[in-house]
Amino acid sequence: MPLTDPDRLFPVEPGLRGLARDLYGSVRDMPIVSPHGHCDPRWFAENERFPNPAELFVIPDHYVFRMLVSQGVALSDLGVPRVDGGATEADPRAIWRQFAENYHLFRGTPSSMWLDHSFEHVFGLDEVLSAANADAIYDFIDAKLGQDDFRPRALFERFGIEVLATTEGALDDLKWHQMIRESGWGGRVVTTYRPDAVVDPEFEGFAANVEAFGAVTGENTATWDGYLNAHRIRRLFFKTFGATASDHGHATARTENLPKAEASALFQKALKGDCTPEEADAFRGQMLTEMARMSLDDKLTLQIHPGSRRNHSAGVYAMHGRDKGFDIPGRTDYVGALKPLLDAVGMEPKLKVILFTLDETTYGRELAPLAGAYPCLRLGPPWWFFDSYEGIRKFREATTETCGFYNTAGFNDDTRAFCSIPARHDVARRSDCAYLAGLVGTGRLRESEAYEVAADLTYNLAKDAYGL
Repeated sequence: MPLTDPDRLFPVEPGLRGLARDLYGSVRDMPIVSPHGHCDPRWFAENERFPNPAELFVIPDHYVFRMLVSQGVALSDLGVPRVDGGATEADPRAIWRQFAENYHLFRGTPSSMWLDHSFEHVFGLDEVLSAANADAIYDFIDAKLGQDDFRPRALFERFGIEVLATTEGALDDLKWHQMIRESGWGGRVVTTYRPDAVVDPEFEGFAANVEAFGAVTGENTATWDGYLNAHRIRRLFFKTFGATASDHGHATARTENLPKAEASALFQKALKGDCTPEEADAFRGQMLTEMARMSLDDKLTLQIHPGSRRNHSAGVYAMHGRDKGFDIPGRTDYVGALKPLLDAVGMEPKLKVILFTLDETTYGRELAPLAGAYPCLRLGPPWWFFDSYEGIRKFREATTETCGFYNTAGFNDDTRAFCSIPARHDVARRSDCAYLAGLVGTGRLRESEAYEVAADLTYNLAKDAYGL
């Protein structure tokens, strides 16, 4: 039996289900535009086989291992590296068995749908993963990974990916992107400018990072003017490797528009490590406004990803470092927090600022009204914990009546797990088509318009929002 229902996520009512099915059929095979994510460009530069099923599905995917950890499985037992280089499980088959034995934990979650989609539509499996078949499925997938058709570039092409954006820090030398370029391969993999390590005074090694930033740009980053110019230089360097966006993962959406003397003084405190938490947040906020001004010049789309209370478990952070499943959503203000930036540049029609949230309560109260008024704003798709059918449905229901479809940015998958890309885009296409069918069924959208909107949500809006 197939692992996935061909009518999954469509309405139950027969008439609406038929329309949703037809709408989905019109966009199902459109190219994938993946404008924001965290895939490793090294995969496509070297085009080596993925090492094994555990390295492909378990070790890089925080959606997977956080669920297992929540049921008592240690990160070390899943092969997740330790900061101190200490021992972790090195046998990928043992890691896979742990995953298979606990596969039932994912029932009803987006991860289950993504994984089943990958198992069925990428690898041709038709059995639900379990302890009983763990070794057999491991061997089957591992054998597939040894075939040329399952190397990264071949999968990229089979998935129908038109463009994929990775995310690199401001100090990255982009050598893997250089290698992709020199290889002559036709796949389009671009970078994204992520400067957190040199804009966040609370980032470990901030002062040393800023000094290194000066070394790679030839600017005196001990001065405010030199520091800002270093960003301009680095952004242009990233643009030479296809970057069309910058990305900013801050604890809050706070922005500031301080006079130059105050901003410079705050920067000096940050370099000395003397900032209070309030001052560090103010500096991050100032840098969002500075980045928005730079975007007016170099046309990079500005993405703001606020609201994650990162590394919530001090023990996990100390042992395994960042991005290990313990980033937790928190309440986030946008109306007050964004006002300084919007007062400075919010009415600029050529500026594109994409807002994301981990606080669903802000959709109708704050985000949709803001995006429905300010020319520069677009709403990013449901992100992280809300990248799901229910998340997409609630997003559309809470925002469409206030800001419409065309103040949103389509879909992006924001993934580290390569094989989940087509699965996530499929969920988004199905979810949006289900929503559009409901609008048609209740007389709020003409059927002909629904087909146009489906294509826009699938492809055109992301291309426009990210300048791709």
